[in-house]
Amino acid sequence: MMVVGILILLVHRAMAIESGPQKRAEMVRTVKVTMKYLLYLPKDYEQKPLWPLVLYLHGSGERGDNQDLLKKNGLPKLIEAGKAFSFIVVSPQCPKGQEWEASTLTTLLDEIEEKYKVDRDRIYLTGLSMGGFGAWTLAIHSPTRFAAVVPICGGGEPDDADRIAHIPIWVFHGAKDPIVPIRESQEMVEALKKKGSNVKFTVYPEAKHNAWTQAYNTPELYAWLLQQKRSEKKP
Repeated sequence: MMVVGILILLVHRAMAIESGPQKRAEMVRTVKVTMKYLLYLPKDYEQKPLWPLVLYLHGSGERGDNQDLLKKNGLPKLIEAGKAFSFIVVSPQCPKGQEWEASTLTTLLDEIEEKYKVDRDRIYLTGLSMGGFGAWTLAIHSPTRFAAVVPICGGGEPDDADRIAHIPIWVFHGAKDPIVPIRESQEMVEALKKKGSNVKFTVYPEAKHNAWTQAYNTPELYAWLLQQKRSEKKP
């Protein structure tokens, strides 16, 4: 079952303010954010007390306020075509002209955990293109929240690799990607390995900027995901 949801989120954001000559201070303000999303519940949702959850982040082409756009790619496309998953899938929609923000996504997850039967030790994060960048950013922002992360044709901050080296991560990228060069993923994978991570990295030699098509049609990906539980290790 896939339904459309709308959440009004109160997001706490820090902003720098001037407080005197050559001095800066931080002020926290609360911002109201409206976020639309698609929610998929397994057909036997009511029969179990807890379920794994996958947070799926779309690419730049699906931004806006029309949830049908979300069904163009990735997990929502597979669900729309009849694919059944043994986990909850929440697919938020980023507003037009914006990018994924960790604070907003964190607040969304808090709300979803409260409303649905989510196993908090089995929350997984994935995204493609802009969503791949968003997945790296959110994982680094919340390094103790996710049981596994699957960034596809995205990139992150290699200097922050130590914060997520304890998380199981499987990276996908197309070798011929003209939009997001493969080096974006390579740099993150190399940085993680230097920090002791056993990160997995799959490169599709002939794929361009559509590596997600093969990645999300890989049965081994879901089997691997569902084996992962949140680590007690701290970054």
